[in-house]
Amino acid sequence: MSTELPPVAPEVLAEAVEHLTARLRKKLDAAIEDCAAGAVLEADGTVTLRFGEDALVTLRPGPAGTVTAAEQATCSCLLAPRCLHRAAALGAAPLADTPPEPTATAESTDPAEATELPDPAAPTEPAVPAGPGGPAGSSEAAERRAPLKAESTEPGVPAPALTDAQLRAAGALWHVAAEALAAGVTAGGAVVQAELLRAAHTARLAGLPRAEAAALRVVRGLRAARERRAGQRLGDLTGAFRELLHTAGTLAGGSADPALTGTARRAYAPGGSLQVHGLCREPVLSATGYGGVVTHLLAPDGTAYSVSDVRPGGLARARGAGSASVALGGATLDHAGLARGGLRIVGATVSPDGRLGAGRGVRATPLPGIAWTERPAAPLFARPAAEAVAELLADPDTAESALLGCDVTVVGAAGEHLLVRETRPDAPLLRLLPAHPHPELAHTENLRRIASYPGLVLRVLGRPDLDRTATLRPLAVGPVPGAEHTLRLPGEWLGRADLGYDRLQGGHFPQGGAAPVALPAAEEPDPLADSPLWRVRRLLETGVAGGRRAVAEAARGTTSLVAASYGPLRRAGLTGAADLAAALAAEADRRPRDVFGRLADPSPDGYAWAWLAAATHLAAAERCLIAASWAAVPGSAPSPVASPVPVSGR
Repeated sequence: MSTELPPVAPEVLAEAVEHLTARLRKKLDAAIEDCAAGAVLEADGTVTLRFGEDALVTLRPGPAGTVTAAEQATCSCLLAPRCLHRAAALGAAPLADTPPEPTATAESTDPAEATELPDPAAPTEPAVPAGPGGPAGSSEAAERRAPLKAESTEPGVPAPALTDAQLRAAGALWHVAAEALAAGVTAGGAVVQAELLRAAHTARLAGLPRAEAAALRVVRGLRAARERRAGQRLGDLTGAFRELLHTAGTLAGGSADPALTGTARRAYAPGGSLQVHGLCREPVLSATGYGGVVTHLLAPDGTAYSVSDVRPGGLARARGAGSASVALGGATLDHAGLARGGLRIVGATVSPDGRLGAGRGVRATPLPGIAWTERPAAPLFARPAAEAVAELLADPDTAESALLGCDVTVVGAAGEHLLVRETRPDAPLLRLLPAHPHPELAHTENLRRIASYPGLVLRVLGRPDLDRTATLRPLAVGPVPGAEHTLRLPGEWLGRADLGYDRLQGGHFPQGGAAPVALPAAEEPDPLADSPLWRVRRLLETGVAGGRRAVAEAARGTTSLVAASYGPLRRAGLTGAADLAAALAAEADRRPRDVFGRLADPSPDGYAWAWLAAATHLAAAERCLIAASWAAVPGSAPSPVASPVPVSGR
C-alpha cells in the first residue's frame, strides 16, 4: 500500500520546476507518473521516495502537515536541489490550500475566528449565501450590510487604481493562462502547471487573491483531467479557464473592480445587537480536504446570516460537525439545536457575506426556534420560484449562493433527477439534485426515498443550480401547512428535516398509498439541451481538451461543412454565437509565417481573446435559457432567446 504524499505549497513546486534545465523539463511528466507509488512514511513523520540507487528524496512537512518551504524537500543526488527527482516528488504531491489569513474582528483577535475559511480555490465547497433571495431581503437589509463591505466605494467615487505591481502580475498571469489554453489538457503537463502556479503566487503577493484562486482552480482541473479522475467534468475546467482569462485580462487592462481584485481577508465589523433564527444546516465537504457545517440563519428583518465551522478533516468532520457545539459568545447550543432554534447576540461581529464572528466581546443567549410558517421564514415561500430566480440572476454577486423556498408536488424519479412541480398554476417541472452527491452524506438517500412517494406535497428550501435547467439543490424539506398528503415529522424537528444530516424514515411519510398525481410521459423539453448552442460548447471544450491545434483541425473542411456547423445557430437567431464561433475557428487556424517558415506571430493572445469572447457569450446565452426554463409553461415550446451582445475580441 503506497503512502500518500503531503500537500505542497504551490510556490514551492513552481520554484522547483523553474530551476530545471530545458532537457529535464521534457522528462518531468514521465518522472511524476509513478514516483508516488514508492513513497514511504518514516517514523519521524517524513516521507521518502527513492529514485534508483543514488537518489533519495525526503519530504519533511511542517506542523500543519504541508510542505511550505523549499528546504523541506531535499534530494541526495549531486544535482540537488535543481534535480529532476525533487521536482518530480513535489509534482506528484497534491497542491496545498492557501492558508487563510486571520479574520480578526474589530474587538478581538481571537484565533477561533481564523479557522472557518477553506481555500477559495476549492470548487466543490458549497458557497455560503449572502441572502435567501426572498421578499424579506429588503433595502433595510442592504443598508445594514452596506457598512460591512470594505471593498466597495461610495457612489461617484472611482475605485483606486491598480498598482504597477498588480498590473504586471495580471499581465503575466494573462500571458501564462493564454499559453495554457493554447496547449490544452494534452500538453498541459507539469511545466505548464508550474508556470501557472508561479504567476498565481505573484498575483497573490501583489494583492490579487481572486486571480490567484482562479489560477489554482485551473491547475487542479488540469491535474484531474490528465489523471482522468472520477467526477472530473470538462465543462468545469472550461468554466475555470473562462473565469481565469476574464479576471486576468480585465485586471491587466487596468480595471480595479473590487469584484475582480477580491480580498484575502474576511474583515469582520461590529454588528451591534442581533436576533437570529435558524433555517437549516448544511454539511460542507471540499475537494481539498476541508469538512464541516454551515448553519443558515435569518434575522427578523429578513437579513441572512450564517455560522460556520469548517476545518481540515474531510468527510468525518463534515458528518460530525452537524452536532458540534457552536463556538459563538458562550452559547450552549450545538449546530443541530441552532438550526431549529435561535440566538440573541450582543456585540456581534459580522463579515460582508453575513458570517458571524466569535470575538471575545461577543455574548449570545439561546432563543426558542420558529417554524417556517412564521416570520421571518414564511416570506421565503410566498412567491413563485421563477420570480425569485429572475431576481437572483439580476444580481450576480448573490446569484450563486442565495437560498430559494417553494412548495412542490413530487412527480417521481427520472434518471439522477427527482422531478417535482411547483404547486402553482402553469408552473414548470423542476428537477431536484443532491446538494452534495457523496454517498456517505444523507442527501442522495433522502431524495431517493422522497421519489418513492409520488403526489407527496413538500416545502423545499434549497439553492438554485444556475448552470442547469430549472434545477434546485435542496438543503431542507418540511410539510406544507394544511396539506393532507405531506410529511409527518417529529415535533422536536420543528417542521423541517435537514437533508444532509436527518434521515427520513417510513414513519415520516403519509400512510395509505400515494396521492393522485399527473405523471408526465417524459421530462419536459430542456431548452438548454435542445438549443444549438451545444455546437459552441463543444468547440470550446475541444479547445480546452486538445488546445489550439484541436480547434483548428475541428473547424477545417469544406464550405458546406462549415455551413452545417453554424447554420443551425443562425437559423435559431443565434447569429452572435455563430459569428464568435467562426471567429474562434479562424483565429485558431491563423498561423502566419515569414519567408523562412517561422511563425510571424507566435503570441497566443489573439486566440485567447477569441476563445474568451465565445465563452463569455455562451455563458450569457445559456443563462438566458436557464432563466426561461424556470418560467416556462408546461406544454409550451421554449421561447426563442435573443443572442446576447457579442464580446469584443480585443
